[in-house]
Amino acid sequence: MKALKEDNQQKENLVFKNRVIFAGFFILFGLAGLVTRYAYLQIYSHEKYAIQSDNNRIKLISAPPSRGYIYDRNGYLLADNHPVFTAVVSPDEIEDPVKTLELLTPIFQLTPEEVEQGLKALKKSKNEPVTIKIGLTEQQVAQFSERKPFLTGVSIQSKLTRSYPHAELFAHVIGYVGRINDKESETLDKKLYAGTDLIGKLGIEKQYEELLLGKPGYQSIETNAYGDVIKKLDTKPPIAGNDLYLSLDYGLQKVAHEALAGKRGAIVAMDPNTGEVLAFVSNPSFDPNPFISGISGKDYKALREDPDMPLYNRALQGQYPPASTIKPFAGLGLIDAGVMTWNSTIFDPGYFSIPGDTHKFRDWKKSGHGTVNLHKSITQSVDTYYYKTSYQMGIDRLHDWMVRFNFGKKTGIDLPGEKTGVYPSSEWKMKTYKKAWLPGETISASIGQGYFLATPLQVANATAMLAAKGQHLTPHILKKSTGAVNVQVLNRPDGKIPFKGTEQDWLRMQNAMEDTVKSGTAKKVYTSQYRLAGKTGTAQVKSIAQGKRYNEAALSERHRDHGWFIAFAPADNPQIALAIIVENGRGGSHVAPLARKVLDYWILQREKNPIVPPSIEELTKIYEEKQKAKLKTEELAKQ
Repeated sequence: MKALKEDNQQKENLVFKNRVIFAGFFILFGLAGLVTRYAYLQIYSHEKYAIQSDNNRIKLISAPPSRGYIYDRNGYLLADNHPVFTAVVSPDEIEDPVKTLELLTPIFQLTPEEVEQGLKALKKSKNEPVTIKIGLTEQQVAQFSERKPFLTGVSIQSKLTRSYPHAELFAHVIGYVGRINDKESETLDKKLYAGTDLIGKLGIEKQYEELLLGKPGYQSIETNAYGDVIKKLDTKPPIAGNDLYLSLDYGLQKVAHEALAGKRGAIVAMDPNTGEVLAFVSNPSFDPNPFISGISGKDYKALREDPDMPLYNRALQGQYPPASTIKPFAGLGLIDAGVMTWNSTIFDPGYFSIPGDTHKFRDWKKSGHGTVNLHKSITQSVDTYYYKTSYQMGIDRLHDWMVRFNFGKKTGIDLPGEKTGVYPSSEWKMKTYKKAWLPGETISASIGQGYFLATPLQVANATAMLAAKGQHLTPHILKKSTGAVNVQVLNRPDGKIPFKGTEQDWLRMQNAMEDTVKSGTAKKVYTSQYRLAGKTGTAQVKSIAQGKRYNEAALSERHRDHGWFIAFAPADNPQIALAIIVENGRGGSHVAPLARKVLDYWILQREKNPIVPPSIEELTKIYEEKQKAKLKTEELAKQ
């Protein structure tokens, strides 16, 4: 029994000893691991973690450049920069983005769209600060300051943002900047846009984005554990964007805008000596300022659903039948093709029928104009003259001539989104409709109807080239640019329109247009103060059945004819050429007096008594009154 107890004791001692040895080895192994890991962190990875430690207290903050200013030709400011308070969130300093934005919503009055955009940006951001709200009020900043200790990772910064002091006056040509969206963020250079939230969306702002943007700098700062700045360590200043001086004239733009007040239409005016665009108006227009920080869904929907389409750039993208405004260009085409001379004539009984067809294409004058030469066809706008001669010439020769004036293709203006219009041909119809061209379609195209569509810009550009006696012009809005980037602007004709006639033919066509104003279809706008050349046009909106007469009183307002007028002055030394269209404006003779207002300002008033912009104080007062009126309207709508 004693021997058995001794044997068990020995076994227990052996087990205990083995356990102690095992535990010792385990502890020794653990200590060795700790020492090894410590050595790895302190020696091998020292530099890596030292940098990370510095990054926790040293931050590199992007210093966005000042966006270039935009001026008119006289140096009047059209696009300004001003500082605003901006709410910024640092993704690496917040634990829960959703919770953070929930806390910020009542403080900054974030809309659901802003919350959604903020969450998307925070998820995609690689530790780059994300702008949540632009244009904070002083009250919002004060409310945030009270809660700042509970909102780690959120800060208020002062940033420059855009403003357009003249609101809707230049909206369709200057455009606007807006918040960078997801699609744009995927393609733009992140380094160039570091610290920048805005990008050109439309107009000149988009066209010359690279010039206006500038180059960012940076600022290295040291912070404490709470993210507060202790001191500035290093700074690389940003390079400001180029300032742009446009060819637009503030006074002329204002006169043109007021001429179209209450109407849907467009006016484009150019210098026929250089191709500079002097006025570029599409009406109705809109205020671009709300788009900068992000227009509300309600306001944007109201603009989109407005039947007058204020967002629609009629001058650049509106495609209309140009009607009889194209007769001077078509007439020169007859000379070029050898189909007619200035002395050859046709007889107009008031209609034309294609040989072998009984259908009558009516002239606007039911009784006809009798014997008609090219000069009379312009002054009296004789449709039958162009019916007969276009039938002789054929659509393809007409097409090849008219495209020389940039009809049916882009003019090349320095604005994004230009439409090409349509100058048809047999090839175009087969390609577009898979059908052969019909002779009657040539008759329609000959007086600017049918498939023929043109933008107000194209018609103004063609008028300027006629005023320049066939010099080819590419319209442009940028006059000059100053700043870090050197920019050359072509400020002259870029060639000559191929023409088999002589310079005398151009002069005779100009004289015919001058006589149109003196005694023809545009005699309402005749003036003795300067020589004016012009041509009216009436574009049919609703087709009239064969044998029926146009009855304006029986039509709704939006089914009435469009009114066109083209002109240049002074006729003996053209300094301005323009095209105006008024949708449903009843006809060219009704629209021409509006164009006279624009021409009178440029020729008679501009130098002696120019229209200048209001002061900043006056603009602020006007803006405040508009905002009050808007709020009052919204309150009445709610009631």
